[in-house]
Amino acid sequence: MAENYKNESMVDVAYSVLKEKGEIIKFSDLFNEVALRLELTDAEKADNISTFYTGLSLDGRFVNLGDNEWDLRANQTYDKVHIDMNDVYSDIEEETKGNRDLEEFDHEEIEAEGLDEDLDDEDSDEDEEDYDRFSKEDL
Repeated sequence: MAENYKNESMVDVAYSVLKEKGEIIKFSDLFNEVALRLELTDAEKADNISTFYTGLSLDGRFVNLGDNEWDLRANQTYDKVHIDMNDVYSDIEEETKGNRDLEEFDHEEIEAEGLDEDLDDEDSDEDEEDYDRFSKEDL
């Protein structure tokens, strides 16, 4: 007997699909299977695909394995799904190194961080730019 999924969320149906199949599934195939079981129209599918993706991403039962392939977290080993946050944060630090907006600091923070020298350099550069921007003809 076919199971009635009408009262279940798309994410719960996706859980049932992955549990039954017991294998990694591409997002598009998973979404199509969920839509089939919920008997969604093409318009409903178009309206709900982003919500479904967000739901999968936020639900701890699922894991994205890359290349938009999904599986149940319970089926995957820790090594395969673990992200080392030290790698993530070190990348962010490299990208933002020296990226400081001095307007966000108050005077005490600028002195404490040793940024007052940078502030003097920036002011002098701005003055030169303003001066260079105008010519005698503009006056």
